[in-house]
Amino acid sequence: MITIRKNIFKDPQTALLTNFAALIFIGFLLLMLPISHNGSKVSAIDALFTSTSAVCVTGLITVDTGAVWSVFGKLVIMVLIQLGGLGLMTYGALLFRITGSKLSYASSLSLQSTFFQQNYAAEFRSLFREIILITAAIESAGTVAMYFFLPPHETVGRRILSAMFHTISAFCNAGFSIYSDSLVSYRDNVPLMLLFMFLIVAGGIGYFTLIEILHRSGKKHFKVDKIRWSLNTRVVLLMSAILIVAGFAALFLVGLTAEETTTGQNIMGALFQSITARTAGFNTVHIDALPLAALIIIIMLMFIGGSPGSTAGGIKTTTIAVMLVHIKSGLKKQDDVNLLGRRLPNGVIRRATVVVFLAMMWNMIGVFILSITESTHETMFIDILFEQVSAFATVGLSTGVTSSLSFLGKLWIILSMYVGRLGALSVALWFVGEQRTRIRFPKEKVMIG
Repeated sequence: MITIRKNIFKDPQTALLTNFAALIFIGFLLLMLPISHNGSKVSAIDALFTSTSAVCVTGLITVDTGAVWSVFGKLVIMVLIQLGGLGLMTYGALLFRITGSKLSYASSLSLQSTFFQQNYAAEFRSLFREIILITAAIESAGTVAMYFFLPPHETVGRRILSAMFHTISAFCNAGFSIYSDSLVSYRDNVPLMLLFMFLIVAGGIGYFTLIEILHRSGKKHFKVDKIRWSLNTRVVLLMSAILIVAGFAALFLVGLTAEETTTGQNIMGALFQSITARTAGFNTVHIDALPLAALIIIIMLMFIGGSPGSTAGGIKTTTIAVMLVHIKSGLKKQDDVNLLGRRLPNGVIRRATVVVFLAMMWNMIGVFILSITESTHETMFIDILFEQVSAFATVGLSTGVTSSLSFLGKLWIILSMYVGRLGALSVALWFVGEQRTRIRFPKEKVMIG
């Protein structure tokens, strides 16, 4: 029997989901204030959409961020992005402080799948301080560097606001920009683009990977063959590098838009889009002008996303790595699933399988719903698929259909961003609850394939 969770005060999973929803609601109220607008009034659905996109660090927008929102509104969005990026970490620390390190299996699974691995669960409270310090250090250094990389013709105040806003947005993999064309106008500013790519990658590989790298770098002999790196860090770094290089090569080969006229622009454009597609959401090329093959490549990168314990979304790099070696062992008819010299527990394989299945099902349902709600618009299937995956993976890239979405379409995208940020597995576990049984049925095979 399925048990629906009802006590939001005793169940940490429910507290996690409701607190995150409360942050979205507070952001919505603040963005509805006249002081948040730049003259013209913003509708309630657009304010809710923007608040959800900011808290879920997605970056999809229905109104122009730079033109519609005032300085106060931009500051609200910036704070929402920061709290959204650290929000799950904060709630996790508070939950561990309240409940101790002993959580139910379902609660632990939900929290682990959302932002950390099991190895770190018990010591999470002690690591939380390091997470805050790392975030502050990277964002402070990024803001200073970005201030000097921005065009000097802007006023000091606007450069400071722009540097702070875009640094937080990049490190939190949010993709919000106060420029109407995102970063297209700055694509030839190589130092600025390299800084954006560094911030995106740093925010996307995960806090615990960053912590381990910093801890290892403090040792006298910083050599991979002399240090026992955790399997999680090795998988994260390897898969991130593979996806960046493979994404760059694929995008460079299929080509970008007609606006990239030089080899340098094509190289930088392909590299930037390969990095930003895995949940950052900035763009240096016009997405709606990309060829179909490039859009498909970006959709695949968006679906995979970043790494566990990061501000990124998607099914995560570790999940796709587990699924690949699982498929390999299945084809070779091996009993064990091995990854980089380690045997994976069955529980990890089951979680990876469920995560991929739930993500695929949610996006298939989303495409179906959007194909109905947006039937009155001249929207192609690839645009709907791109928008759905971008929302679920909290990326923020769009072919340009976000602002023209119907009311119901916007509501669905809001829900997709929320579910995608928390993780479909976490939401599913909250809904069905935890069910233990000692009954084991007789074993029998079915035909597969």
